[in-house]
Amino acid sequence: MLAKLSSLFLFVSFLLLFLVSLSIPIIKSIYLFQLSAAESSSLLHSSATGSVRFGVWGYCTSDTSIQVLGHDRSSAGSCSKPRLGYTFDSQVANDLHVDGLSDAISATLSAALVLHVVDCILTFIAFISSLLVRRWGDNSSNPGTLSRPWFLATILAAISAAVLTTISFIVDLVFVSVVSNKISDEANGILHVSRGNAVAMTIASAVLLWVALVLSSMDVFVGRRRAYKNPQMTEKTPSLPAARGRKTAAGTGHSDPQRAPAAL
Repeated sequence: MLAKLSSLFLFVSFLLLFLVSLSIPIIKSIYLFQLSAAESSSLLHSSATGSVRFGVWGYCTSDTSIQVLGHDRSSAGSCSKPRLGYTFDSQVANDLHVDGLSDAISATLSAALVLHVVDCILTFIAFISSLLVRRWGDNSSNPGTLSRPWFLATILAAISAAVLTTISFIVDLVFVSVVSNKISDEANGILHVSRGNAVAMTIASAVLLWVALVLSSMDVFVGRRRAYKNPQMTEKTPSLPAARGRKTAAGTGHSDPQRAPAAL
């Protein structure tokens, strides 16, 4: 039961990390953070709205709307090409109608988001190896035994995935915090930063990985206790043919005494 729960948690964690690894601009509904712009002025009755969502591989801009003297002008949103490491480029600045934020996003820090892909691969390895921990054929003479190589592979992959996923969550928080601080200092309240669902999915994956690791360890502990107790039970409990043999012998010893000399 513990092994099945561990495999289930590993699978759910892998699924979450897989979705995060395919965040914006691949899956547009999953993102790390969002920049929203809402500027208005009483002069000429003008206003401008727009937003940009950032993910692991790039960003996507929403439809922007500009209104001046009752006349609306809107532009369709677009997405950047998936790439490792990105910055606050001119396209984002134009869509949000802001200037002077070219260094708001560090290319080095955004490149560190590739850790999500590494987490996903390690979690997948841990999940597959957890399915192979039990030896094939539980109907053998020693059912329920563990395959040591697959167990070691599961533990090593799960530990690596849990540690790196935790680090990825910290990187996400640092990344969003750095961008938020730079935006708040330079945008004069025009832009607003909000965290996306990918951050919550990453921390959920980290928690599931740590729980799966604990369950795997408990499963080994319970399995060893059962293996230690079974030989003792086998030695103390006589087999059914032996018990019948002793009962027959005992019955023969208390038979009719008149037949005893004949047996001699």
